Amino acid sequence: MKPVELEPRDERILAGEQGETRQKMLEILVALGTVFGAQRLVPVHSVQVSGASYKTIGKYGLEWLEQLDARAVVPAVLNPIGMPRGRWQEMGIDRDFADKQMAVIAAYERLGIRLECTCTPYYLSPIHYSDHLAWSESSAVSYANSVIGARTNREGGPAALAAAIIGKTPCYGLHLAVNRTPHLVVDVATGGRDLSIAHHGALGYLAGKRVGNRIPYFRNIRPNADGLKALGAAMAATGAVALYHVERVTPEASRLHFDTSGLEMIRIDMREIEEVFSQVAVDAVAVGCPHCSPDELTTTALLLSGKKVKIPFYVFAAQVVIDANRDTVASIEKSGARVYADTCMVVSPVMERYPAIMVNSGKALAYVPDMCGAVVRMGTLEECVAVATS
Repeated sequence: MKPVELEPRDERILAGEQGETRQKMLEILVALGTVFGAQRLVPVHSVQVSGASYKTIGKYGLEWLEQLDARAVVPAVLNPIGMPRGRWQEMGIDRDFADKQMAVIAAYERLGIRLECTCTPYYLSPIHYSDHLAWSESSAVSYANSVIGARTNREGGPAALAAAIIGKTPCYGLHLAVNRTPHLVVDVATGGRDLSIAHHGALGYLAGKRVGNRIPYFRNIRPNADGLKALGAAMAATGAVALYHVERVTPEASRLHFDTSGLEMIRIDMREIEEVFSQVAVDAVAVGCPHCSPDELTTTALLLSGKKVKIPFYVFAAQVVIDANRDTVASIEKSGARVYADTCMVVSPVMERYPAIMVNSGKALAYVPDMCGAVVRMGTLEECVAVATS
């Protein structure tokens, strides 16, 4: 395998002139690039680091973080952690877990990672078409590549942290235009119906299983930004889809006019999509996987207006989105629902207490059974509110 070509400055880092941690981080990137045939490293606009919840990284992950000694040189944020930092006691997190989670946070802060803990980093600061990124969370990677037209592979936690500290990532995979063309067409037969955000999540749940790690090109759907987010998040969960295109909707499909003639075609109809929705009795409702957008918070507040929840209702969003929509959040919480930052139903130990959970997310539908040990019911946001308040 041909080694990655490095600039003189990087050669000095690799020689240990800027400390052992930076040397080890660059070694990670060079090894990754060599394995995947990257010719060079490319500077990145921003980084999102996974491995932030103590539930997922545990004792040994924390020990590894605490022995590192360097700081990020590009803007870098975290994936969701296992609890809301300011409201963990209210959420019911035990002290032992909280102490360990705060130790993880402190370790990342010492490394120069911003304590913005979200799976929607595109709500934090502008990301532009063709920006190179090093993001970790599968739904964030899908959104960046597909909805924005930025360029990122799905980075593992150590590789993303290395990119933050070095400021570069290996230039292979979806960083290269040649690797971003569609592999197959997904023809969606809706019978003339408009799809809700949850229906786009259900579509993604089905498509991911059939697409695998290929790049699909969707026809006959017109999702908005939240529908696109739900579609991509679900495909990344049930498959390994890091990039998709939607005819006349997503930027590369609109700008590049891909020739899809001769590509394999799969068909998904409304009957299949509706079958994803079930009628299981539930003990709690959780929405915001990925984290809610401002529009989703507004819709949730309108649906809950004048109502009281009868079972626990969790709403998850990035802190920056919560801060910018305080009145909306207050309206939601007036119903008895709770809006939490920093964490997610998938990585919070709190969700393990519920035998059955209702969600409006294809991603959550895929992950919650294994990560939380719960039966999952899929529904639209309207149905989630109806179940929680009836």
